[in-house]
Order: sequence, then structure tokens, then C-alpha cells
Amino acid sequence: MTRSATTAMRSSPHLTPEERVALGKKARRDCPRSGHGVYRPATDRRDPLKILEKQSEARVPELVPIRYGRMIESPFRFYRGAAAIMASDLADSPRSGITAQLCGDAHLLNFRLLASPERDLMFDINDFDETLPGPWEFDVKRLSASLVIAARANGFDDAERARIVTAAVRSYREWMIRFAGTGNLDVWYAKIDASILETVAADQLPKRGQKNLARAMAKARTRDSLQVFDKLTEMVSGQPRIAADPPLLIPVGDLMPEIERSAFERQFRGMLERYGKTMPSDRRALLEDYEMADVARKVVGVGSVGTRCWIILLIGRDGRDPLFLQAKEADNSVLAAHVGASRYRNQGERVVAGQRLMQAASDIFLGWERVDGIDGKQRDFYIRQLRDWKGIAEPEKMKPEGMEAFGQLCGVTLARAHARSGDRVAIASYLGKGDAFDRAMATFAESYADQNERDHQALVDAVRAGRLPVEELPAA
Repeated sequence: MTRSATTAMRSSPHLTPEERVALGKKARRDCPRSGHGVYRPATDRRDPLKILEKQSEARVPELVPIRYGRMIESPFRFYRGAAAIMASDLADSPRSGITAQLCGDAHLLNFRLLASPERDLMFDINDFDETLPGPWEFDVKRLSASLVIAARANGFDDAERARIVTAAVRSYREWMIRFAGTGNLDVWYAKIDASILETVAADQLPKRGQKNLARAMAKARTRDSLQVFDKLTEMVSGQPRIAADPPLLIPVGDLMPEIERSAFERQFRGMLERYGKTMPSDRRALLEDYEMADVARKVVGVGSVGTRCWIILLIGRDGRDPLFLQAKEADNSVLAAHVGASRYRNQGERVVAGQRLMQAASDIFLGWERVDGIDGKQRDFYIRQLRDWKGIAEPEKMKPEGMEAFGQLCGVTLARAHARSGDRVAIASYLGKGDAFDRAMATFAESYADQNERDHQALVDAVRAGRLPVEELPAA
């Protein structure tokens, strides 16, 4: 992202700290913090099922029933696929007028363990499909509601849920205040690494929780291209090939005749060459040392099911030197209709720019490209490693204190991400030292969790009535 685009998200980057504090206090008067706690569905609220159906029109038709099948499983899994619905609901919600680069889908499972280029284990935001500059409150609200929805699924009571949400938002607020008092480089270099995770666990979790975290961190370090190579490939005529697992994983050779497959593979080789130009020259040189061996279509996530996603097997020095890349379709952000279109003409570049701006350290193979599909349509993609020490939380196994600690980690991570692009001094001034915003988010999250349950039931009813097709598969 260019400097001009970044500074446009800030109130005015060259004002004095005192002037930026004043901007935050003025925003507080114009948009009281307590007002964020109110959620009432608009009288002309869009039908949530029509929003989902509109998204499905652009997706792979045979995969859409899988998407609905995953979303009907529970209110939380519905919420994971309903970013577009919530974006529409937030469109008319109170706004402070202070913007930042948004994740756009900041639910709790989009915060996870990742590897830095220096091979350190870190905790950061993972998914940026919906990233766009917008009201920083949108991300905080999506995180807060996700915590309540996950806590309800675990049977936590009202007081436990309120404590979890207020702790997460307090963490966001207090760390934003800390970032407001530090220099630009200190904010840029800030990160949550393994040592910080271990310290948090020792301070806030019982022995069992500490052991669970240690196991999760150890497991994450094993999740790399070699591990996925052993899991997803087989030898065919002496060559490694991606093994079929339909409908979730289908090699390109099983999707199309031999003639079309050859043309498609040539297209992917060209895509890899062009996409390499979106990376720094040293990383492009590394990519050129690999040779493409196979391509397959993969179903990923919940909200992304039906979008075009390809995994690409590349081989380096020898047959035990694999690299798996994921090329994922990037469409317009669900926020675009409500906060304005991206300045980037390529939606893959939009995702990559947002990810690089918000993450403390990004995948060395992150890049983008536009591809001509076999149906003649051009589509934008972003590319990154399929797995690189990724570890995902299991909220269904969390006790209240564990989810509270996890929410606090999400809060500080989101604050750091917003502080890199938004006016951290103005945001901190708006939030203040009191807990008014924390309490407002707890109230909002409960109200929106109710809305999410109603929308989930509407989807279940539509499936039962035969309005929407469904295919139920093992959990993502």
C-alpha cells in the first residue's frame, strides 16, 4: 500500500499528539461509546438468505451445497460464513469516524499460530479475504460477537460470557493506549511470539491449559509443506501427485479431459511466473528454484466454500523438498458496499496489501495474480503457502478462563494491527481509560448473537423446506 493510501486512513498524520487526542475526544462526543452497545435490526433489513444466495451465484455451483451444509451445523459455523450478513447489519451502526485497515472477518478462529519468515512461532490474524479500510469498530464488534457465540455453544453463563468479552475489549483498549504512547517503529516491530504466549499461559491458565497450549504450539511447528506432502500426495508412475478426496480435494486431472488439463497446467505455470513478480526479488529467486508437479481444487473453510481455491504442488531439490502453495480466489470485500470500493483494481492485491499492513510478519510467498478461467472469465487470486506452522484454536474445548485468555490475545493482536494503519492516538483517546466501550461491546455481542441464532435457524428452515441445496460433510 502506498503512503498516500495509508495516511488517508488516519485523521491527520502530521498533527501533534495533543491535536490527535482532541480529535478522539470530539469523536467521543459525536458518537458516544455507550451507543455501540445498541443493536436493533433495521426495519428494512436485507433477507440474510438472499445475501448468501447472492454470494453463491459467483461460486462453483457443485460446491455451494457444501457451504450450506457446513453453515447449518451450528450458530458458530453459520457465523463464520456470514461475514457479508454482519457487514450489512453494521452498515448503519454508530461510527467514531476514525478508520483503520480492517480484517473484515475478525472472528476468533481467524486468530491463530503462524510462522514468521525467521521461523519464529507467532500469534496473529490469519484471514484477510475481506480486508478493506473502514471503521475500526467493525472488527471489534465481529470479534466480540464471535466470543459470545462460541461461549454459548460451550454452555457458559451470562456472567462468564460478559467477562470474556469485556476482557477481550479491555485488552484491545489498553493496548491501543500503550501503542498511542510509543513511536512508529515500536508499533511496527511489535509482535506476539512464543515467549509471550507462554508468559500469558503461565499467568492466566491452570496447569492443564498451559499443557494444552504447549501441545498446540508443538503441533503447529509440524504443520508445514513436508507434513502436508505426506498427507495429501501419492506416487503415480514414480511421480508425486495430489491424491483425490472428492469433493473436498480433486486433482485437476480428474476435473477435465487430458487436452484441457494440459492447457490448464500451462496456464498455472504462467500464473506462477507472473505472480512471482509481485514478490521481492530474493523470494522470486527462491520460487524459481521449484518446479510445478500437480494442481488440485480444494474446498477450504466455511465462508470461503464455493470460491475457487487451488493447491499447487511444487518440487525443489528432490522428491523430499516439496512446497505447497494455495491460490485462492479474491472477490470484492463484503465491506465494499458499505465503506467504499478498494483502491486496488486486482482484488488479490487488495488482500495482500491488507495482510502485509496488518500482520506483524507475512508469508514469504504471499503475492497475487489475475487468471483467465477455463470458462473464459478473468478472476483475481492471492497466493501463499498452504501450511506454514499454522495452529488453530479449538474453542469447543475451552473452559471460561481459557476463552478469556484467548480473547485477550485476540484483543491485543487486533489493536496492534489497527495501530499500524489507523490513527492510534485518536482511537486511544476515543476509547479512554474507563470501561464504557468494553461494557457496550458485551451488550452488543449478546444482542448480535441473538440475531445470529435467528439467521442460523432461518437457514436451517430453508434447507428443510428444500429452498436451498445442502451436502453435509465432515467438519472443516
